[in-house]
Amino acid sequence: MAETPALPPLDPASLRFDAMRVPAPDRVLRLLNHSAAAEIRRLSNEPLYIPPRDWRGASANWVAATFYIGLGRLARESDASGARAYLRSVAEHYNFGMLGAWSPRNMLDADNLAIGELYEELYARSGEAGEIAPLRQRLDYNLPYLQKDPAPDKLVWWWCDALFMAPPVFARMAAQTHDHSYLQAMDVQWWRTYDRLWSKEHRLFFRDERFLTRTSRNGKPVFWGRGNGWVVAGLARLLDTMPANYPSRARYVETFRTMMARIVELQRPEDGLWTASLLDPQDPPGAESTGSAFYTYALAWGINHGLLDRAKYQPHALKAWAGLAALVQPNGRLGYAQQAGDQPEPSGPADHALYGSGGLLLAGLEVMKLGRPVSPLPIAEPERDPPGAQRLPIRDRPRPAKASPEQLRGWERVMAERQAMIDLGFDPAPPGSARVAQAAGAAGMPKLVAPALETPPPGERAPRATVRFAPYRFDDLLWENDRTAHRIYGPALEREEPPSTSGIDAWGKHVAWPFMERQLRTGKQHDYHGEGIDFFNAGTSRGAGGLGIWDASKLWTSRNWKAYRILKDGPDTADFEVDYAPWPVGTDRKVWETRRFTLPLGTNFTRMVSTIGSDKAGPLQVAIGIQKRPTANAAGTFMADRQAGRFSLWTPEDPDKGAMGVALIVDPAMIADVVQDNENYLVLLRVTPGKPFVYYMGATWSKAGTFADRAAWEAYVKGERAGFQIPTPLPPAGGAGGGPVRPRNEP
Repeated sequence: MAETPALPPLDPASLRFDAMRVPAPDRVLRLLNHSAAAEIRRLSNEPLYIPPRDWRGASANWVAATFYIGLGRLARESDASGARAYLRSVAEHYNFGMLGAWSPRNMLDADNLAIGELYEELYARSGEAGEIAPLRQRLDYNLPYLQKDPAPDKLVWWWCDALFMAPPVFARMAAQTHDHSYLQAMDVQWWRTYDRLWSKEHRLFFRDERFLTRTSRNGKPVFWGRGNGWVVAGLARLLDTMPANYPSRARYVETFRTMMARIVELQRPEDGLWTASLLDPQDPPGAESTGSAFYTYALAWGINHGLLDRAKYQPHALKAWAGLAALVQPNGRLGYAQQAGDQPEPSGPADHALYGSGGLLLAGLEVMKLGRPVSPLPIAEPERDPPGAQRLPIRDRPRPAKASPEQLRGWERVMAERQAMIDLGFDPAPPGSARVAQAAGAAGMPKLVAPALETPPPGERAPRATVRFAPYRFDDLLWENDRTAHRIYGPALEREEPPSTSGIDAWGKHVAWPFMERQLRTGKQHDYHGEGIDFFNAGTSRGAGGLGIWDASKLWTSRNWKAYRILKDGPDTADFEVDYAPWPVGTDRKVWETRRFTLPLGTNFTRMVSTIGSDKAGPLQVAIGIQKRPTANAAGTFMADRQAGRFSLWTPEDPDKGAMGVALIVDPAMIADVVQDNENYLVLLRVTPGKPFVYYMGATWSKAGTFADRAAWEAYVKGERAGFQIPTPLPPAGGAGGGPVRPRNEP
């Protein structure tokens, strides 16, 4: 194949920008398109070695990935360079895969995840789930290790460059799949890296722990220019997609602002750039372009999104861009790029690197927007391409021009065979249908998703009842014993996923020891990891025994819990109490609730003691509910014995995950009616405000080895003993089990 001719050299005048004025966007864009096209032509003319011989060419590693990231952002503004076709060619060449499969350590290597942004960008355009499937599988492998508890001595992201390579990929995956486990795991590891490498004194990151005490030849602490550039550029990309109400977002913003305030103090006055060693401009001397490109990008990005004050920071950004553009060489490539390494090294005009080209693109794209109004975060994903925009459908491929009769017959045979695939082959997502992902499961236990939970040591495998607060998972409260497991949702989830409510979640388990916290910390609690599973969907329903007020044939429910108090954390009983803030009932009444949850060993039932307050006198009808369809679209089998106060549901049997059983036990003397709404079966109780009442909720899993079918579960529910008397006085709330105590919040 003939080589693509090189582009003509750049006019030196195109590289001169006024450091005092916002440049014309079209002028910046012309430079970026020329530089991108020059790299694309160079890369297209170089052979792809197997295995790769060096890092200068196209590859799936972090060097090239940084260029792909910048190129993908450029393609959103202009495709004059041919960026979109080139990026798709790269992704399909590597089959949307990543390096690192040769060892577990390399599977966790953040450098090998950087190319994930390319696949996410293409997926945003195409909507083809297969284009992020390998990436998602790799990220899923990472999840439990990123948030391993207790934290191991060694970090997964042990060097500051990693904060550019991986966190934005996790954050964007969360945004694209609406699966917050990716954000959760990323958040844990990011702050672990921060705690080990951040210098509060210098407001910068050490490259890694080897540099905590290392000094330059002139005795200055070594803070690597590009290393800190990786961090601020990574923060910008992370905040591009992190939800505005994410609990720790303010910490990321504050870290970004703190770093940028320090970075502008270290800017060279003569050319607006930065040196390879931030605190020692003489070791080595002279400007370095790759770190400078990332700082220019971060400055302009921060201004454009309102995180940095325009009046203070824009002069620094404009001066940096003028200096950076001046380092672009006549061949269109950024010069003075320090070569791949881990510490400050000298560079010259002939030193180029793909990560430098990627940084130039990111910087220029933000500089060209400096004249626009501030835009909010997070930014929206690119618009989906129309069908067929990336690939020509098989049936529409044109017949070859000027072909011989024999060539035409061959083309017709090929087209007929390909059409047969369309006509005869099964398509799980035919045209016009919603694309769905399906996972096959083996008989018996659900499909095991590696890595499995680590089995506790022998001394921790005894049956135990426990209650735990999980702030790392949006304030979940978890409680379980040897037979059943539940959770309710807290204030952080209410902010993250409104309108989150006070329903009760139920998990299946088949081990006697606690497993919920370890399962939750994998970040993939809905998968089976060897000890249990959460496939019960509480949603905004009452789930497995949540309550509300029934008024005017409508259910009025609270939001998530407002305050909690752990009274006893095992080993024989899990006992805790929560408050729910006032919520409206109709248009002229408010109620609030305090509820105590008690789960001893050896039972599937949690005893509830609820006290509901009201701003108006008069009785209430409390509706206690069971979600109709917690595990499948079809409703489960509901059993109601009003005379005995026993109610249960058995869900349809999933061939892989099994079935769930849910039950309520209430005082028959309190029952006013049994009704249902769109989501719930509801038992209505007559309740006096301020007077506590008792009910029981319980759940089981068909694979737990206790109740294998509906008949066994219903027999257990009917035979379970229940007492509805309230002790006088109530046991004191707070501290009995040595767990955390939160103050009671009165309405």
